[in-house]
Amino acid sequence: MSKPAAGPARRPLAAVVLGTREERLAESQPPRIARIVAYVLFFLLGVAVSVCGSFVQALWPPVGVLLALAATAATFYAGLRVTGTRLGAGAPAAGWFLAMLLLIVPRPEGDNVLWSNATSLAWLFAGSVLGVICATLPTRTSWFPGVPGPPR
Repeated sequence: MSKPAAGPARRPLAAVVLGTREERLAESQPPRIARIVAYVLFFLLGVAVSVCGSFVQALWPPVGVLLALAATAATFYAGLRVTGTRLGAGAPAAGWFLAMLLLIVPRPEGDNVLWSNATSLAWLFAGSVLGVICATLPTRTSWFPGVPGPPR
């Protein structure tokens, strides 16, 4: 009896969604002006995700914090993939964290956006961890965040 021909190898779900390391590193680099515009837009998007996520996580606990973290991770990873640089993930993370610092400060009237409860602390901690994870993933640049390396 002969063995049937092996079909194409099945790729893991993460490789299908995110691509393999080799595929990501082989993508072309966007022009410098496009990257600069993307950095600014992703910074502003990071601010918006932080503000919206702060209200969503408090509105529907515990599902709200998961939804807010999913949006945060998607924003950070999109910045990395669109620009192809670590700064692309760092720009939305900086905007996210700046807005988070402003939301933590209590108002003179005594109102708080973020309280010291489990969902607010999970939102703050896990969002920060997601920013660090996305900013340290392999990119097309070789040495400095935001600056493309020599052509390969």
